Order: sequence, then structure tokens, then C-alpha cells
Amino acid sequence: MNAYYVAILQGSALTVGVSLCALLVSIVLGLAGAAAKLSGRPVLVALATVYTTLIRGVPELVLMLLIFYGGTIGLNSLLEWMGSETTVDINPFFAGVLTLGFIYGAFMTETFRGAILSIPKGQMEAAWAFGMGRTQTFLRITAPQMVRYALPGFTNNWLVLIKATALISLIGLHEMTYLAKQASAATRSPFEFFLFTAVLFLIYTTISLYVLRRVNARYSLGSKRGQL
Repeated sequence: MNAYYVAILQGSALTVGVSLCALLVSIVLGLAGAAAKLSGRPVLVALATVYTTLIRGVPELVLMLLIFYGGTIGLNSLLEWMGSETTVDINPFFAGVLTLGFIYGAFMTETFRGAILSIPKGQMEAAWAFGMGRTQTFLRITAPQMVRYALPGFTNNWLVLIKATALISLIGLHEMTYLAKQASAATRSPFEFFLFTAVLFLIYTTISLYVLRRVNARYSLGSKRGQL
């Protein structure tokens, strides 16, 4: 039985990998979405609004199954239409990363947008008056303050994203939830293995919360901020 616990621990590394990769995707999409919403350009604003509205309204599981199975069928149908006999199978790791990143990119969009709107606009206008370009203004004026305002929402999104990786077990990725399910079926002891998996998730979220609280304290120096 110890071998099952070792396997679940090994699978936990994959869970962390999926979480971090999905977080990176969500940050990129979140920044792009926030920039689109604040651009003032009707087309970009409309596209970003549709993205955040639809994605936040559809369950993660439905989107994941749709992308994994629907994407595979769609790609193979396209290849067949092009006259190719090649078949494509979407890798569960990439499907999980892209799906979670795409979903939580919508939540990050609203988090970053709200954080940027919390910064007094006069600071950016002053930077432009001193000759700073938009990129330089964002890196030196907007981004450091945006981090401080975005951290509470970012923390919440990250904690939920970590827990959402359990859904990837349904598309065959051998992360710790999938391995716990396999061990439970083999030994008929579901409580032990799922409890062990729950403890691992709790450890990850606790460590994440501790680290993000330290980051929040660092960016909140000189200002009155509540704890995460």
C-alpha cells in the first residue's frame, strides 16, 4: 500500500506543474484582457467583455471536456477534410494547462482591470508629461502599484486554480487525484487515499497563502492594507 502513497506524491509534482503553467497562461491572458477592456477601443472592449462574461459563466469541467474531446474531434475532422490520414490526440497535460489558463485568464482580467482602475490616473498622466512612453509608464508606475491592488483577488484566483487541477484527472492526466482514484479502486480504501490527497492540496494552498501574504506585506509597505 505504501507504493500507492509514493505514486500519489509523485503525481503531486505534476499537479504543481499544471497549476504553475496554467497560472502563467492566465496572467498573460489576464493582462491582455485588462488592456483590451481599458483600451477604449469598442472592438477590443467588446471582445474582452464577451470573453470574461462567457468563460466565467460556464463550469470548468464542461469547458475542459469540450476542449479535450471536442478539440480532438475538430482537429481530426479538419485533417480529414484536408485529405490527410494523420490523426491527432490532444495531450492531457497541455489540454489541462490551456483550459485552466483560459478559464482563469477571465478572472485575472477583472482582477487586473480593477487594480489598474484603483491607481490615480493623474500618476500616469504625470509620467507621460515627463516624457515616459506607455510601456515605460506601465513598467515603472502602473505595474508596481497594480500588484499591490491585485494581490487579494490574485490570491483567491490562484487558490481556486490549484484546487481545479483535480478536474484534469477526468481527461486521463496522471496527477495526484487520478492516482488516488486508481489506488482507491485497487484497494477499496477510498477514504485513506482521498484524505491523503486532500491533505496534500491543503499543504499546497497553505504554502501559497503564506508566500502571497509575504509578497502582499512587501508591496504594502507605507500603506494601510488588510491581510489576505
